[in-house]
Amino acid sequence: MNRTTLSLIAGTTALAAVTAFAAFDSPSASGAAAPRAAAQLPVERTSLLCPAPSMSDIADTAYTSFTPVTKGAASSGKAQLQAAAGQSDETGGKSGGKGSKGGKGAASKADEPVLAPKAPGTPATGETSGAEAPALIGTADGRFAPGWTVQETTEVAAGTGRGLLGVNCTGADTEFWFPGASTAAGRTDYVHLTNPDDSAAVVDIELYGKDGAIKSPLGENLSVDAHASEPILLSTLTEERQADLTVHVSVRSGRVGAAVQALDDKVGGDWLAAAADPAGSLVLPGIPKDATDVRLTAFTPGDDDADLKIRLASPAGLITPAGNETLHVKSGMSTTVDLGDVTRGEAGSLVLTPTDQTVPVVAALQVIRGKGDKKETAFIPATAAVGTRATSADNGAKGTTLALTAPTGTATVKVTASAGSEGGTPVTKTYTLKSGTTQNIDAPAPAGLQGTYALTVEPVSGAPVYASRTLAATEGGVPAFTIQPLPNDHGTVSVPRTEQDLSVLQN
Repeated sequence: MNRTTLSLIAGTTALAAVTAFAAFDSPSASGAAAPRAAAQLPVERTSLLCPAPSMSDIADTAYTSFTPVTKGAASSGKAQLQAAAGQSDETGGKSGGKGSKGGKGAASKADEPVLAPKAPGTPATGETSGAEAPALIGTADGRFAPGWTVQETTEVAAGTGRGLLGVNCTGADTEFWFPGASTAAGRTDYVHLTNPDDSAAVVDIELYGKDGAIKSPLGENLSVDAHASEPILLSTLTEERQADLTVHVSVRSGRVGAAVQALDDKVGGDWLAAAADPAGSLVLPGIPKDATDVRLTAFTPGDDDADLKIRLASPAGLITPAGNETLHVKSGMSTTVDLGDVTRGEAGSLVLTPTDQTVPVVAALQVIRGKGDKKETAFIPATAAVGTRATSADNGAKGTTLALTAPTGTATVKVTASAGSEGGTPVTKTYTLKSGTTQNIDAPAPAGLQGTYALTVEPVSGAPVYASRTLAATEGGVPAFTIQPLPNDHGTVSVPRTEQDLSVLQN
């Protein structure tokens, strides 16, 4: 994705990030002394966007908000999630009720926050149900802003896309890549676009199949109203039916949050989050050890083809899957390979590296658990490294798996379980990851846990660490699950020192 870079005005002492992250460049002057090292200061304001959770009348959705305790954060502040001001139905027409698809009851509650956290360090929860549940726009400032994380988890008991669907609410941006989407028969995929700003956003949706770009003029110049959300059904943008697509969302004006909801008639459904920015090497962390089928989709947006080594970071180290040693990705074409039960009963993460020339690539995995008519699906997009800290909300005493991988070197990682939403004492443990390995760790849980809790992952030393969290629950014999990668939670920003020699201004 494109990242917005904000200029730092000399002498500024209070900084605010208007999205879930911000980066600051330090000024420089020819002949001037080298600037002092930048300071890491807590973010003072952030926003998160949660897509409308489901179009099923029997969907139940839980929201969990968590802000880690961050040194140096403000002593006051607030955070809340509220319904988007308007939402479209699947045909693209506006619905009648404010804040949901057509209900007066939902409209009357549009200004009521779904949840309002009370203090950092303790999760806050809220819930919605049915097809009327709207998209949400969240804001946090002061002490609630640094590392603010919100998880949306939906249970759908039956029908297309049944199972457990989960997504991390994300900040607004201007570009998104979704390898692994589909317009095939039996698949119903929506691109959810949410606009947090005061003016309309204009968005293009481009589709790339196995033979290249697909003509889809209906995906051009899509308008998303201010403080509103639009679910766009992919199959309405093209008559072509393809099993494996890469979706590119680019914003002409404004900003949006974006996620793909992928629903299947036979293997359930889940959210496909945006993949990490195009890069020569990619990590897709946390494939469940009991995965029965793993399908990789890769795409290169540039003019050159990409040749990639495929390796699995297992508990014992990096191994090459037999028969899938390399992957050739043609420029502008979605390339898919079926890796089968690549983990073979062990924890694993997929590592893609160039065989020779470095060519930027995006990628994602579709993962299936179960057999026969008891299958369930989830997605793992390529993700950025944890960095300073990553946060995962909505964990329970059962059904939570935290996967950590260090593909390029040994690393030490600190994992903290927060207090429970209804009680419990935080617990911290430290783990060592051997180079090239993945570990499904026995994640700590709060002492005396009541309710749900959050996990924070903080690398202590060594090589970059990548992480994901799996939630699992067996429902009617179906191994329902959802996977969320854990990139940096952007709790702090790098701020140059404001001290400078003002003598140059005296002449």
